[in-house]
Amino acid sequence: MTTTAKGRFAIKSWDEKPYSEGKDLPKLTRASVDKTFTGDLEGEGHVEYLMMYRPDGTATFVALERITGRLDGRSGSFVLERTGVFEGGLAKESYSVIAGSATGDLQGLRGSGSTSVGHGMEHPFELSYELE
Repeated sequence: MTTTAKGRFAIKSWDEKPYSEGKDLPKLTRASVDKTFTGDLEGEGHVEYLMMYRPDGTATFVALERITGRLDGRSGSFVLERTGVFEGGLAKESYSVIAGSATGDLQGLRGSGSTSVGHGMEHPFELSYELE
C-alpha cells in the first residue's frame, strides 16, 4: 500500500563552489546542503548537488541526499537520487529512494516524489512510499 508523507524541509546551510568554468563553457558547480525535515518525515538531510549553469542562468542538476530520521514511526536512514532543472525562477526536481539504501527500521523503503520550488529557505516536501 502506497502512503504519502507530507511535510516541509528547511535549508540550514548551502555551500556552493564552482569546480569547472571558462570562456564559452557552461559553469559546473558543487553544492553541499544541510536540511531539516518536519511533518510526517522528521529528521536531517545532507545533499550533494552537481550543477551545470547555462549562460541564460538556467541550470540542470543531479544529486544524492542521505536523510536520517523517523518516517511512519520507524527510525533509520535512506538515500534519495535527485534530478532536475532550474528555469523561470523555479527548481523543478524529481527524486526517488535508491533501492537497498534504507537502514534500520526503514529497510525495504521504496518511494518517489517531485517538487517545484522558488528561492527561499523553507519548502513543502512529499514522498509517496511503500514500507515492508
